[in-house]
Amino acid sequence: MPRSVNSVASRARRKKVMKQAKGYFGRRKNVWTVAKNAVEKAMSYSYRDRRTKKRNFRSLWITRINAGARQHGMSYSQFMGKLKANDIELNRKVLADLAMNHPEAFEAIVNKVK
Repeated sequence: MPRSVNSVASRARRKKVMKQAKGYFGRRKNVWTVAKNAVEKAMSYSYRDRRTKKRNFRSLWITRINAGARQHGMSYSQFMGKLKANDIELNRKVLADLAMNHPEAFEAIVNKVK
């Protein structure tokens, strides 16, 4: 009895990977083994960096809040400590936006916690 090979599924699998490799440079876009490796590497980078992005944004927000707080004579840690003590529940994303784009609103928050 001849060997049965599901070439339809194999082709579909390869087509899926080649479609993901579209736009890559050189052999990465059209040679199966090279494209497969490139797509696999790209997927692992994208998985890793979806988590790294969250860390980077939190770091950026902290830097912006620190800069805004220091303009009013406070350090970041003092400011955040006083926010918690006064039960003001604004997250870092909102505080950073206020510090950058609405300095008068940020100043009002700083004056409230002082």
